[in-house]
Amino acid sequence: MFAIALKQEPYKTYVLSSTETGASLEVVPERGGIVTRWQVNGRNILYLDEERFANPSLSVRGGIPILFPICGNLPDNQYTHNGQLYTLKQHGFARDLPWDVVEQMTQDRGSLVLRLVSNEQTRAFYPFEFELIFTYTLHNGTLATHQRYTNHSPVSMPFSAGFHPYFQVTDKSQLQFDIPASSFLDQRTKTVHPFDGHFNFQQDEIDVAFIGVTRQSATVIDPSQSFRLLLEYSNAFSTLVFWTIKGKDYYCLEPWTAPRNALNTGERLIYLDPGASMETVFNLSVEFL
Repeated sequence: MFAIALKQEPYKTYVLSSTETGASLEVVPERGGIVTRWQVNGRNILYLDEERFANPSLSVRGGIPILFPICGNLPDNQYTHNGQLYTLKQHGFARDLPWDVVEQMTQDRGSLVLRLVSNEQTRAFYPFEFELIFTYTLHNGTLATHQRYTNHSPVSMPFSAGFHPYFQVTDKSQLQFDIPASSFLDQRTKTVHPFDGHFNFQQDEIDVAFIGVTRQSATVIDPSQSFRLLLEYSNAFSTLVFWTIKGKDYYCLEPWTAPRNALNTGERLIYLDPGASMETVFNLSVEFL
């Protein structure tokens, strides 16, 4: 049995819950359609900076922000399309705009369907007509996210998309990673390094990209919290980004369809034909050890 409730703190929040397992999921449509909390067996899997979340002038640091129509940043926040210069800030605008709730389901599953469409505001930064439909579904130990991207423009629409999940952690030094890549690009130094499954958490910041992943899943074992986290994602997600800051109780493992600056370089950029749609999935599962 599933239920959906509403609460206001400080934004209108949809709470999906399983009355049988106690799993719950919180989604805030007006704050970028973000998942803010996900609980399994009474445990918070995600990190959320409550102070930043409450301030609408700041980007959210926590939960699962949505990235569209770019992942990462652009040089000087600019890109050129058809000879015209546009400004687009880091990770795009989908994570900042209000989304509409178009469907709620509690019969056979607990699902919430959100929608974002282009408008005059988005066209100033991104000259395309689009529609995004995201479906969040709560299972026992799984959070399933289905995305549909539709191009309503008369021309091909270039974009990249992704997610920026923040996972809460108590001891990063114990984390065990299985990431399907043998090397990564340090996004600060622009240098490539071999990857043996370990990160140097003594660094002030780690910001690396695994480009061209060889498998559509990655796992993180957290012995200090006794659970295994599994990320599964569609083939379109060709890049995994790992980011964390020393002294902060979170790490991010982010599926992107293209590396940063793809709108300028074209690297792994998706081009959606006029009237066409593309569907992808991103699932998170937790198994307690």
